[in-house]
Amino acid sequence: MNVAETIERVPIHTDAEGAVRVAGTRVTLDTLVAAFDAGATAEEIAQQYSSVPLPDVYSVITYYLRHKAAVSAYLQRRQEQAGTVRAEVERRFPPSDIRERLLARRR
Repeated sequence: MNVAETIERVPIHTDAEGAVRVAGTRVTLDTLVAAFDAGATAEEIAQQYSSVPLPDVYSVITYYLRHKAAVSAYLQRRQEQAGTVRAEVERRFPPSDIRERLLARRR
């Protein structure tokens, strides 16, 4: 086998909602990148997310480091989407007086 001819695919895919996940798992690219950026090693990430094999963690981290601008843009979009969803939820279900509302339901 000629090692130079070996092509490995990055084990990530985009789900129906547009989230990038590690193939075969529910773990998002966001999660792995956040753990790595927080200083976790690949081994620590693999231990914390046992559904992601260590070679896949290395592959995803390598992809992130090689495509940092694109991944950062994706993560920024995800944060903006999360903010939009959070604002809509808070508009529909205001967090103010939540304790009182929950206690009233209990009675």
